[in-house]
Amino acid sequence: MKKHRYIILLGIVILVFLAGNLVYPKYIKSIFPQFWDIPFRLGLDLQGGTHLLYEADLSGIEKADYSTAMEGLRDIIERRINLFGVAEPVVQVQEAGDSHRLVVELAGIQDTNQAIKMIGQTPFLEFREQKSEEETQQILDKRKELEGKTLEEMEKIENWQLGLEDPYFKPTALTGQYLKKAELEFNQNTGNPLISLQFNDEGAKIFEDLTSENVGKILAIYIDGVPISTPVVQEEISGGNAQITGNFTLDEAKELVRNLNAGALPVPIKLISQQSVGPILGKISLEQSLKAAIYGFLAILLFMVIFYRIPGFFASLGLLIFVAIVLALFKLIPVTLTLAGIAGFILSMGMAVDANILIFSRMKEELKQGKSFLISLQEGTRRAWPSIRDGNFTTILVALVLFAFGSGFVRGFSFTLIIGNLVGMFSAILITNNFLKCFIGNKIEKLKWLLG
Repeated sequence: MKKHRYIILLGIVILVFLAGNLVYPKYIKSIFPQFWDIPFRLGLDLQGGTHLLYEADLSGIEKADYSTAMEGLRDIIERRINLFGVAEPVVQVQEAGDSHRLVVELAGIQDTNQAIKMIGQTPFLEFREQKSEEETQQILDKRKELEGKTLEEMEKIENWQLGLEDPYFKPTALTGQYLKKAELEFNQNTGNPLISLQFNDEGAKIFEDLTSENVGKILAIYIDGVPISTPVVQEEISGGNAQITGNFTLDEAKELVRNLNAGALPVPIKLISQQSVGPILGKISLEQSLKAAIYGFLAILLFMVIFYRIPGFFASLGLLIFVAIVLALFKLIPVTLTLAGIAGFILSMGMAVDANILIFSRMKEELKQGKSFLISLQEGTRRAWPSIRDGNFTTILVALVLFAFGSGFVRGFSFTLIIGNLVGMFSAILITNNFLKCFIGNKIEKLKWLLG
């Protein structure tokens, strides 16, 4: 029994060591430079940035296609922002009455005007055909010639613009304006997902000519200059209807359909609101949040030690471990921390203590009846578990509802609350309990006034 207990304690020590050094890797990196150094991801309100609200013009689209068009737009704008180099952007679809809007949050963005310009462009869908091997080689050779040179040095080289072209595919006359719609279908024999394309009359003729000239070759599909699919033409296709087959997962096929429809349907968006949070204001918010968390943490530790003595001390130690594990998870998942997310974390800290208080209160009752410390601890945990379970799971259920139907800061709050509650139950039942079991058979076990 003791051996089993020591194995658990060793596991806890290893877990705490890894979590603590992941949260604050300064010292261990001086010994092991390869140790993980993952930064916390801070949200818009903590590091500054821009909140943009766009309204989509869906007047040229049938009502049944609104949802698909908006989801496709969201995917494309996320891709644009990622190309722009913004870390952890938030892009969400929002319906307000008859209005369909996109909420875009860019944390830590420096050039807001350039981001606004990039986001506001209507997606451009195009089909490109393969270049000849000779054309490809010429561009690759020119790229090698330009490598490592400044713009001024490049401009002195003959035909230097050639090195900026796509070496493998060239534009064709077929663009998104000729695509009527893309739909998700399934192969009747295999059940695999596939994408059907339907072109208008003019597009059908262009597509027929393209496929007849490129049988056995790739006809690549690009959105905003980025390839999203590279199907091979199997045969000449007439009539304006085509299928893209391949080893798609269902999610991949759905995303491709959304992107094709977003590029095919003209969905311009208009910026209707812009709010900026300066990095200084974000820094002040972060400092105030950390102060609140530290003061609350210290108040909890003081309360536990005064009212519950040795069990309170170990509950406080368990709470320190709880904080280290949760913060390590925030880095590993990773979680984008906002003010609301920090509030969810602090609330979960209180609930983690609440689980210990329930156990200790039940344990006190058992000790007053003259039972041994081990029996009191086991009975206290057993009797407290239904209340801990129901209280935490009810909170987690509410948080899941908030996460599913909320947006922005609400989801951040609910996500950190869920993580904190799960780790809090683990901390109270496993960590604090095993610390207290160290007193079994110890002289201190006889000093019941110190144990509760």
